[in-house]
Amino acid sequence: MYKFFKEKGIAIIMSEPKVIAVAGKGGVGKTSLAAVMVKLLVRDFPGKKILAIDADPAVGLSTALGIEVTTTIDDIRKSVVSTVEEGDTRSALELLGEARYRIFDALVEENGFSFIAVGRPESAGCYCKINTYLKEVISILSQNFDYIIIDGEAGIEQINRRVMEKVTHLMLITDASKKGTQVIQVINDVARELVMADKVGAIVNRIPSGDVMKLMDTGDIPILAGIPSDSSLAEFDIKGENVFFISDEAPIVRGAEEALKNIGILEDA
Repeated sequence: MYKFFKEKGIAIIMSEPKVIAVAGKGGVGKTSLAAVMVKLLVRDFPGKKILAIDADPAVGLSTALGIEVTTTIDDIRKSVVSTVEEGDTRSALELLGEARYRIFDALVEENGFSFIAVGRPESAGCYCKINTYLKEVISILSQNFDYIIIDGEAGIEQINRRVMEKVTHLMLITDASKKGTQVIQVINDVARELVMADKVGAIVNRIPSGDVMKLMDTGDIPILAGIPSDSSLAEFDIKGENVFFISDEAPIVRGAEEALKNIGILEDA
């Protein structure tokens, strides 16, 4: 698919970005997998523009990618709200225009990819127009990228409400538990109405030894990969180390690579 728009009178045709949302219940390794997917995209697509969006209030993706966050999108939203509440006489259009430019200040440029954090949830009160506007700004920003990885909090509603209306690939992460598989099936049901992803698949993470995979029931969600438990990854998580230093032979990297191939993002050699 291609998107046509005009910038300063110049007609530009850009391909639609592939938007990969990573979701699942808490504690299943979702953020680590999202970070590894960024690593793989950077490795395999050196000529492409890649954006990592941390949509989890805990801002864990930044740690996994070795990034220090100083400004989030929600910081900008709160600043605009505060300005209005303090009686600023400028028009709402001016304030929102200012917020649009500040979005680019929150964008962190890394070697091979860019990063932006959404931040913490809104405080009390309804600022729907501002939230909608900022979501539109993120969508506009995203048109400058070929691949976008979104690490969201548990569930999918928040991605649709605060980040993106369109997700092309939905990666649902579960562990080897009944609760984990139930959660991803619920997320998938909600996602059918909210984000209407082109492709959906599950990754079973932290598989213990034995024939556990034979017992996994993910309903109609195809399993893209199974990843065994890895003590070395646990050490990385505890130390808060950058996933770019994880070996390509590590189980989580090989599993994420298999999943991205099976869902059509990466190609087989």
